[in-house]
This record gives sequence, structure tokens and C-alpha cells, in this order.
Amino acid sequence: MPEIKGRLGIAEFYDVIFNQESISLHEELLNTVEESFNFLKEFSKNKVIYGVNTGFGPMAQYKIKDPETLELQYNLIRSHASGTGNPIDPKYVKAAMLARLNTLSLGNSGVHVSVVKVMSELINKDIIPLIYEHGGVGASGDLVQLAHLALVLIGEGEVFYKGARTPTSKVFKIEGISPIEVRLREGLGLINGTSVMTGIGIVNTIYTRRLLEWVICCSSAINEIVEAYDDHLSYDLNYTKKHLGQREIARSMRSHLEDSTLTRKREHHLYTDNTDVSVFEEKVQEYYSIRCVPQILGPVLDTLNEVERILIEEVNSANDNPIVNVEKQHVYHGGNFHGDYVSLEMDKLKIVVTKMSMLAERQLNYLLNSKLNDILPPFVNLGTLGLNFGMQGVQFTATSTTAENQMLSNPMYVHSIPNNNDNQDIVSMGTNAALITKKVIENAFEVVAIEMITVVQAIEYLDVKDKVSSKTRKMYDAVRNIVPPFKTDKVMYPYVNEVKNYIINHQNKKS
Repeated sequence: MPEIKGRLGIAEFYDVIFNQESISLHEELLNTVEESFNFLKEFSKNKVIYGVNTGFGPMAQYKIKDPETLELQYNLIRSHASGTGNPIDPKYVKAAMLARLNTLSLGNSGVHVSVVKVMSELINKDIIPLIYEHGGVGASGDLVQLAHLALVLIGEGEVFYKGARTPTSKVFKIEGISPIEVRLREGLGLINGTSVMTGIGIVNTIYTRRLLEWVICCSSAINEIVEAYDDHLSYDLNYTKKHLGQREIARSMRSHLEDSTLTRKREHHLYTDNTDVSVFEEKVQEYYSIRCVPQILGPVLDTLNEVERILIEEVNSANDNPIVNVEKQHVYHGGNFHGDYVSLEMDKLKIVVTKMSMLAERQLNYLLNSKLNDILPPFVNLGTLGLNFGMQGVQFTATSTTAENQMLSNPMYVHSIPNNNDNQDIVSMGTNAALITKKVIENAFEVVAIEMITVVQAIEYLDVKDKVSSKTRKMYDAVRNIVPPFKTDKVMYPYVNEVKNYIINHQNKKS
């Protein structure tokens, strides 16, 4: 059971989001939150503190009367719970909840301790607030999306509970949960931050790492199918480049192929006496989509590692406004809610995921085009040419989906539109960036699923399943449990969807 102490990593998110583990709140954390609240309550007397006794945004010039300060917090939550579009998948919302709980527990927000207690209870009981995709501009953080979370915490709105969308009040009654106590600035403290974009982003990184492992697996298997020379993966070649990502991808592929009997040594074939040869029938070097995989996926890995680092920094940061500093007995006003860090990282992530889908699509095309590979029938058709179509139909899907990813990988980071009476005159669009990245990742899994089916069909045609590496054989068997060998034409969409579902939800063992 992860214990929340104000410092979270990817492992804790994985345990809570994917393994459904419960969390506990460290006693020191609760003391920190309570101390922060008590200080702000005392400090704000006879002082003008934004969001405690003033209006919000461009309305901050209006002083709020003492009897109306709590009403102000409820008004903020209710008025900003204005999201539209599709509901965000509960898995991503749960990650956002964990991110918000963590940042509020740092003691820089001055919220009542009931906030972190109720939020932890919702996480542990898998009661997930209804939050919509549309509404956030990512400057005062995820105001609209977080308002839907806050709405649930005050006992209103809707939640997903035991698979059904249900009124919060009904679920709270069933589970015996009391709403949070709004005492000071709980409304602003909850909605003013980057936790939705960050939570979505963290789940995006987890899925991207999983996707990368499958892309490495497919790329390695294609080396076997074409009986490629192995020196493009060698330690000596890849260590002449200083990039850690390239070195790691090459190492992983060498590990994947270490017990393969299909890849070849150049010194056994081309580094011999060839004085009588004028034209080499076999390729001296493979196409780039096979030969340059470490150089293509290396930047992907390096980028993923950096994105992950920035997101973990964000989730362990205070990202609301104003910031409470109990030690210095002061309250600072600023803009920690601005989501540019997350927005930029999400744009970088979706670019490298798109490049992975492009690599998978090119490798797929290589396998399907008999004039390129010279060893497989057109479209890896195991039936009668002309009468049957093999993988011809699903290539259209892979090409179309890759093209969509290329379009979606245009950056959100530079798409600022001023709003909020120009108070928010430059914004991050961070949640949009995170959600578009989520879509790009899902698309990439579709392309890789189609490639995997094709790789397995190629192994079938060449009858080399007993010659491939043990790791490739494991992939082969997994796909064959879903997709039988076929010579006659099949309706393909159920198979593609099932393989996609398998690789999304199955952690491939790292090479």
C-alpha cells in the first residue's frame, strides 16, 4: 500500500492506477496540511489575500465581506464546473486525483485537512468524479476540469461508481462519506492547479513506455524475418554515438535477438572473397526502417525519460496560487498554476509517439510489398494471389491512423488564446495537449497491432517459428492465441481490436 508523504513517483502512480492499490496518508502529512491551514486562517485576518477575501481572476479587485467568504468558494466551484464533450476515462481521472492530493499535501495551499482525507477515501473506494475533456486552457491550471473534482468533494455532481454514472450524493450516502469542510479557500485550492493535465500525462508516459517495448519487439522480429546482418545493432557501432537512448535501444534489441538463429554476421558472408561477384543478389544493407531503429527509437526513449522526469517534478510541486509558506510566515502571489511545463512535454511526447507509429507503418509496408522484401508474397497473402487479399485491407487502416497521428502531432503549446477578460492573456492549453497525446498513443497501438499480426503471418509463411528468438516466439504465440493462421480472407477488425487490447494491457517484459 503506497503511503503518501508528499513525494510520488511513477511506481506509486502505477500501483494505484493499474494495480488498484489503496493509499494511506502519513501522519506527518496530515499535520503539515493542518498547520498550513491554521497559519493561513490566522494570517489572512485584516489582510487582502487573493481567493480568500477577494473575487477571482479579473474580479480580484472586489473585496468580499467576511460573512460571504465561504459562499464565494462554493460559487467558484459550481460556476466553473462547466466542462463539455466526452467524459475523461476514469483511469486518467484517478491519476489526476492522486496528483492533486499530493500537491495539496505539501503544505503550500492552506486547505482544510478534510480535503486530502476525503480525496484519499474516494481513491481507495474507486469513486471517480465525472470530468469532461473540454474546458481547460491550462493557465490558472485546469480550472474547469478540477472544478468537477471539487464539485464531487462538496457532495455534488456525478461520479463513476461500480461501473455506473451515479449522483455523488447517492454514492456518499451508500459509502458513508461526508463532504469536505469548506472553511477558507478550499474552492480555489482545489481548482487552481495543473493536476489534471499532469495526471493524464503520467498515464500517457506509462502507456508510451509499454508501446515502445512492443515497437522494439516488432523491430527485432523483422530483423529475423529478413535475416539481417546484425552489425547495425552492435555495441561497437552504437557506442560511437554518445546518445544514451540509442545505446539502450541497440542493447535491448541485441538482448531480444541473442538466441535467434536467423540474424547473420557480416563477416560470414560479405567480408569474404567476393572477387568473382559483379552484382550482389542480396542486400548489402537493409532499408532504414530496419537498419536505423536504434537511431530512430533512441530519441524516443530519451524524450520519454525527460517527459517523465518533468511530470514527476510537477506532481511533487506546489502548483496553485497563492502559495503559503508556514516557515517564513508569509503568503506569496504568483503563477505556479501555469501549465507550460506539462504542455510542452506532452507535445514532445506525442511527436515521438507519432514517429513510432510512422516506423511501424513503414516496417509494415516493407513486409507487405513483395518488391521491397523479395521473400514474402504480396500483402503476406498465404492464400491464392488474386483471389485472396491477405493483409491488404488492414494496411489502409494503419496508413490512415498514422496520417491522423501526423496531423495531431502539431503542437498545442503555441496555441494560446487570451481569455478571462484578458487576465489570462497567455495560456498553456496543457490539458488539451495531454488529451491529444492520449489519442495519439491509442492510435499508435492500433498501428503496432496490425504490424504484429503481419509479422506473425510472415513467420508463418517462412515457417521459421522454431528459428526465431525466444522473445519473438513469445510474441508469436501471444498473437496466435488471438489470431489463427489464415489463408482464406477473414473479417479483420475483431482481431485487430483484440490484439490492440492485448498489447495495451500487457506489460511486455523488458529486454
